Amino acid sequence: MKLGTGLFTAQQRPDDDREPSDLYSEMLRLSGEIEAAGLDSAWVSEHHFAEDGYLSGTMPALGAMAAETDAIEIGSCVALGPLYDPIRLAEDAATVDLLADGRLTLGLAIGSNPREFDVFGVPREERADRLADLVSFLRSAWSDCDLDYDSAFHDVPADVSITPNPVDETVPIMLGGAAKPAVRRAARTADAWCAPSSLSIEGVRKRVEDIRRVRDEEEISGAFTIYVLQHGWVGDSREEAWETMRDGYFYIQRRYAELFSGESVDELDADRKRELKGQAIFGTPEQVVEELDAYREALGDNIHFIFRTYHPGVGTEATVDCIHRLGDEVAPQLR
Repeated sequence: MKLGTGLFTAQQRPDDDREPSDLYSEMLRLSGEIEAAGLDSAWVSEHHFAEDGYLSGTMPALGAMAAETDAIEIGSCVALGPLYDPIRLAEDAATVDLLADGRLTLGLAIGSNPREFDVFGVPREERADRLADLVSFLRSAWSDCDLDYDSAFHDVPADVSITPNPVDETVPIMLGGAAKPAVRRAARTADAWCAPSSLSIEGVRKRVEDIRRVRDEEEISGAFTIYVLQHGWVGDSREEAWETMRDGYFYIQRRYAELFSGESVDELDADRKRELKGQAIFGTPEQVVEELDAYREALGDNIHFIFRTYHPGVGTEATVDCIHRLGDEVAPQLR
């Protein structure tokens, strides 16, 4: 099992009086600490027009992380595919991959926030088709062959050359989503699928089974990676770990509720808070290993777990300590 962390969002809670530039400096420092701790990957996430400054520039952020690290995988979990111009994304992702010497994974999803789609002028009902169209374009743009792309959404001349080329002539594409069409889209067209944090272990297992069945039945060859995303924390005790992550975790979940619904959410209700606490993985290194082992038992060794330790407002030094405990005390027991 591989183990990574993030997801960097650069959100600024109302009780955080730092400058926005401090949050981006923190992201770069934590990227270096993730590598120093011996973990496998570091990740960013994307949203737009959020009052708390949620990170919107995935490619610039990943480019900076590429320069800050030497060996770990870096990636978006996830970028909002339907909102991108395909040529610009192909160019920018290839540039980041070159800066990272082939370490980029491009995670994409359809998105959902109504305001983001309205401002970008993209009809929400087209988002699934636009994501599929984007993946098709990226595959063609990064190939050695002439551009083979016929789109209902973008007018791209067939004789255009997309440069630069990524290190290995492609960038691995990971798709997110829990619904059956999204999971099967990943199985057929991507190099990886990421299970969202809302899914139970059994929910992830069923979808992984479906992915493997689809790829086997349709004779789709090549490596395919399963990523699993879940929030968590490593501390001296289960109680201390929860106390440390709780406020930042609930804050980001409240903001997600607003982003996904397009409506204001002043407070999560008690039932939702209990549900979220039940989903998260937190405690001593031994307790965290036990929970991660349950995923390995259900899914096998060949998974990449993204243990989400970046909770807005927790503090840089506390997060550094958690990252190193994850690398020093948890990861060795999973390999």
